[in-house]
Amino acid sequence: MPDTKAILPAIATVAASAMLLRSIANDFIPDEFRNYFFSSLHNISRRFSSHLTIVIDEFQGLSLNEVFEAAEAYLGTLATPSLQRIKVSKVNKEKLGVALDRGEEICDVYEDHVQVMWKFVCTKVESSWATNPGDLNASLRSETRSYELTFHKKHKEKVLNSYLPYILDRSKAIKVERKVVKLCTIDQYECYGTQEVNLNHPMTFELLAMDMEIKKVLLDDLNNFKNGKEFYRRIGKAWKRGYLLYGPPGTGKSSLIAAIANHLNYDIYELELADVGSNSDLKRRLLAMPDQSMLVIEDIDCTINLQNRETENEAPSTGKNQVTLSGLLNLIDGLWSCCTDERIIIFTTNHKEKLDPALVRPGRMDMHINMSYCTLSAFKQLTFNYHGLSHHQLFEQIEGLIGEVKVTAAEVAGELMKSRDAQTSLQGLINFLLEKKNQQEIVRLKLTTSVQKKSIHKEEEEESKG
Repeated sequence: MPDTKAILPAIATVAASAMLLRSIANDFIPDEFRNYFFSSLHNISRRFSSHLTIVIDEFQGLSLNEVFEAAEAYLGTLATPSLQRIKVSKVNKEKLGVALDRGEEICDVYEDHVQVMWKFVCTKVESSWATNPGDLNASLRSETRSYELTFHKKHKEKVLNSYLPYILDRSKAIKVERKVVKLCTIDQYECYGTQEVNLNHPMTFELLAMDMEIKKVLLDDLNNFKNGKEFYRRIGKAWKRGYLLYGPPGTGKSSLIAAIANHLNYDIYELELADVGSNSDLKRRLLAMPDQSMLVIEDIDCTINLQNRETENEAPSTGKNQVTLSGLLNLIDGLWSCCTDERIIIFTTNHKEKLDPALVRPGRMDMHINMSYCTLSAFKQLTFNYHGLSHHQLFEQIEGLIGEVKVTAAEVAGELMKSRDAQTSLQGLINFLLEKKNQQEIVRLKLTTSVQKKSIHKEEEEESKG
């Protein structure tokens, strides 16, 4: 065996010589020649390589590359002990998000035989965007980011036509798991964009106090809609669904909207028609909404005075708001409604009879849900929510009164909240219902007396004329 003491000086001499040659090359050989030499060497080596690399940039022009975004979410779930650095983030109440750090590589196997290698590449941006003309955002950032996906050339078709679509679908499921439902408004000025807050409403269909039969029908309809992508495509209709919630105030319309949003995991976009200046403004706001979202217009009968289609051209409005009924109809059921998928449209009103029939016909408002006064099933749900009771000796008396008295779910909930003691709370509700029954009876008697007086007065007038 050679002497170690003799080998080490030889290695040091070779290393020093290599560094000297590199320094001489940098000083005396022009950059263009060196770049050409190494580029040619790289091209020659590529011809003999059996692997292909796909580069996935973060941006395509000014738009975020959806494949990059999907890869970032997907690779975060593949974190293995071989990784040395990962990034962890959390926004508001979303779950922790894990992603690769710069320079990290990770291996993935698809369908047991397609092995791919991912690498996260970050490149420092120079002064001009011309270094990467495909990424117009580069000039605004200190670095450009991309993923490099390397695999054997024989798997090219499988990766492009199966693996990448799989990642896009998988990333959607990952985002749903992390997502927090938000309540959003779309500002009339595009520079402000969408304003949003987390929807911290805990209402679910399990807790919702409404008629059990109506609840079941609605849940089945929502589930069919959620899973209806192929169905809507097959029948040639836009993937959207409209719901009209009508009934007296306090009957749970807002709670139902929150339950629908939590069930579907859709963000709510609330629109105030009174703030919309024109049909064009309305169109711009609706097009700003993403897929898998809910458009909610509350109290649509009293937000603005929608002009009838027959008269809107005869007398143009002189006010600030120029939204017309035909403009609204075109956006919820015309060609523009096909520009997004998985959209729920909800109108609420206290007076269904005031709405134009064209606004609530099937295809626009597909289901009309009567949010009526509190029913027996709604009362039992409220009692279970507030006191954990399914049976009580006072239930029979309360159920009899609810059948006679017009009382909203909000009023019943208000009485049940007054005491943590179930007996005290239920007795208070009985007293409230009895008092309300007496008040409604007094109103009914006054109304009957008034009608009778008008009838007698009319008869007297007819007799005097005769």
